[in-house]
Amino acid sequence: MSRTGGPTVVLVHGAFADASGFARVIPELIARGLDVTAPAVPNRGLLGDSAYIASIVRGTDGPVVLVGHSYGGAVITVAGVEDNVRALVYLAGYAPDEGESPEELQRGFPDSELAAALVHTPLPIDGSTTAGTDVSVEIDRFPSVFAADVDPRIAAVLAVSQRPLAAQALAEKAPAAAWRTKPSWGLVATADRAVNPEVQRYGYERAGMTVVEVDSSHLVMVTRPERVIELIEEAVRATAR
Repeated sequence: MSRTGGPTVVLVHGAFADASGFARVIPELIARGLDVTAPAVPNRGLLGDSAYIASIVRGTDGPVVLVGHSYGGAVITVAGVEDNVRALVYLAGYAPDEGESPEELQRGFPDSELAAALVHTPLPIDGSTTAGTDVSVEIDRFPSVFAADVDPRIAAVLAVSQRPLAAQALAEKAPAAAWRTKPSWGLVATADRAVNPEVQRYGYERAGMTVVEVDSSHLVMVTRPERVIELIEEAVRATAR
């Protein structure tokens, strides 16, 4: 069992970020007596990334509440089918359906400011003569697109330490949609310039999630950690019933 006997909260970061984005959330969850894990997502592809998170879930004793931010939402959508996952929490995230890619999910909505701020860089692939592509956000535009309401000093650090995403990741189709069978909660960041809030709303409402809306940039766990913690606690309480 987990150290506390309750569910373990597994925090899954998204693209152009890492687990340090949960730095304001983790101490408060621990202070509330919860076990927490915040793994580094490879950001190499939806199938591989979700398989990696699923392996962490399987190796966790007891029930798990999976929390995914941004692209991490697509990752938990697939990894969440593991037997010990009791609930899913989406933070400004993608919630694709089975057979749907994040790219396809957002295709029916206007592009956010992120689309014009992306930088594509050739990426060597071991054993292949064909280069892959890494995607990142222009450093000068990162604060306004990703972190408009974050302390500028922190946003500057995040901009130069971002974790790139392999271009193929958003095009890979989800082979499963855990929200079809697991209780789910979704947070819409209404001032999001990276993932169109309408994409978030559509995915959450289609899934029948419990939805809350928060006036925040894309990095809601940095700017509004108290609302993120409240939503996670609500999911945790639901797993205890």
